[in-house]
Amino acid sequence: MKLYNTLTRKKEEFIPLEEGKVKMYSCGPTVYNYFHIGNARPFIIFDTLRRYLEYRGYDVTYIQNFTDVDDKIINKANEEGITPLEVADKYIKEYFIDADGLGIKRASVHPRVTDNIEQIIEFVKELEDKGYAYSVDGDVYFDTKKFDGYGKLSKQNIEDLEAGARIEVNDKKKSPMDFVLWKNKKEGEPGWSSPWGEGRPGWHIECSVMSSRYLGDTIDIHAGGQDLTFPHHENEIAQTEARTGKTFANYWIHNGYININNEKMSKSKGNFFTVRDISEKYDLDVVRFFLLSAHYKNPVNFSDEMLKQAGAGLERLYNAKNNLEFLKDKLDGSITDEEKSFVKELDAFKTRFIECMDDDINTADAISVIFELARFINSNVDDKSSLEFANECYNLFKELTGVLNIANKSNDDSIDEEIESLINERTQAKKNKEYKLADDIRQKLLDMGIVIEDTRQGVKWRRV
Repeated sequence: MKLYNTLTRKKEEFIPLEEGKVKMYSCGPTVYNYFHIGNARPFIIFDTLRRYLEYRGYDVTYIQNFTDVDDKIINKANEEGITPLEVADKYIKEYFIDADGLGIKRASVHPRVTDNIEQIIEFVKELEDKGYAYSVDGDVYFDTKKFDGYGKLSKQNIEDLEAGARIEVNDKKKSPMDFVLWKNKKEGEPGWSSPWGEGRPGWHIECSVMSSRYLGDTIDIHAGGQDLTFPHHENEIAQTEARTGKTFANYWIHNGYININNEKMSKSKGNFFTVRDISEKYDLDVVRFFLLSAHYKNPVNFSDEMLKQAGAGLERLYNAKNNLEFLKDKLDGSITDEEKSFVKELDAFKTRFIECMDDDINTADAISVIFELARFINSNVDDKSSLEFANECYNLFKELTGVLNIANKSNDDSIDEEIESLINERTQAKKNKEYKLADDIRQKLLDMGIVIEDTRQGVKWRRV
């Protein structure tokens, strides 16, 4: 298995620190609002990476944090007349509603900044004691010039960064590139007691502390959106490695941006969409399928037209699955000699799927393999097939779609008495050659969200 490592700018063979185990950290949301489609991409991509590692037999400890103290949260609390804690609690609950809709699995731990204040203070104090941090009027800054490797992730040198930095008037920092580890409390803000007075953590420190606390000094994979490469992840590396003297993460993985109708997403342009907004128009499993249909490193253009296409593609996969489930209920018997040769082709689909995913989590090509598998199943499983062969096909389809968690929702086969009565009434009308009545009943069922299909094996129905 190979992963593209932002640190080395090349694909590398994935070799975990400990055989059979993976330590993985992914930056989570700042919980002051519903998360937007740009946030959804890394959440889905790195959920899929975690699922695939587990599929390949790794025991994955996956940490995704919640930033629950931040300027944006404080501002939101002031707007709504509630506390920052109430804002954070509200939007953490809302996060899980949307994440569940997108098929995102719970992390091993979802740590919150406010539950790690003691560890953050201890971390900052160690940096200060080692000479990497300095305090000014209750603020504590990291001295980037003291850390020799600063800029190694973003491939920028500190002199170039300084030349392009905006120097604030009366800046307390020794260098414009120094960043805050601990902020002095301002009036109306939450704060915690510390050696430097009451205050709260800077943004960058939280991920270093929570990663170290739950995964140890060195981890296998650190993941996040491309926009976090600099300065967030660069600063994480500096402060963590300065404290421990060890490599922070062996593999740094970043996903590409999302554009909206070929433009950068921006509130000022009016093309800013939360996942909650999108869920009012599209099933969120369509959004997951859409975002996995491109390689994670490539930019993605998000539009109504692209989502409609994704929806049509996902429906084809659901139809293949539903047809197979319908057939399986009517088949029996053991696999035939001819079908045994087909099983070898099934093995080839699985091999190709794994090859795609092993090549830097190429979900786009992996989905193409699943579509080929669906066509193979549609062509080779019918009412004359054996149940054993149909089960082989079904199990592989469920296995591969399960890795990506697409086309994976259970079919709601519950049906109320009125609908069942109408289906039976229509069937009888057709037998009596009362075709207009049968058509009228079909339309009535459609108005109720039930699609009827007449097949050689009998009447099938599905909800729309």
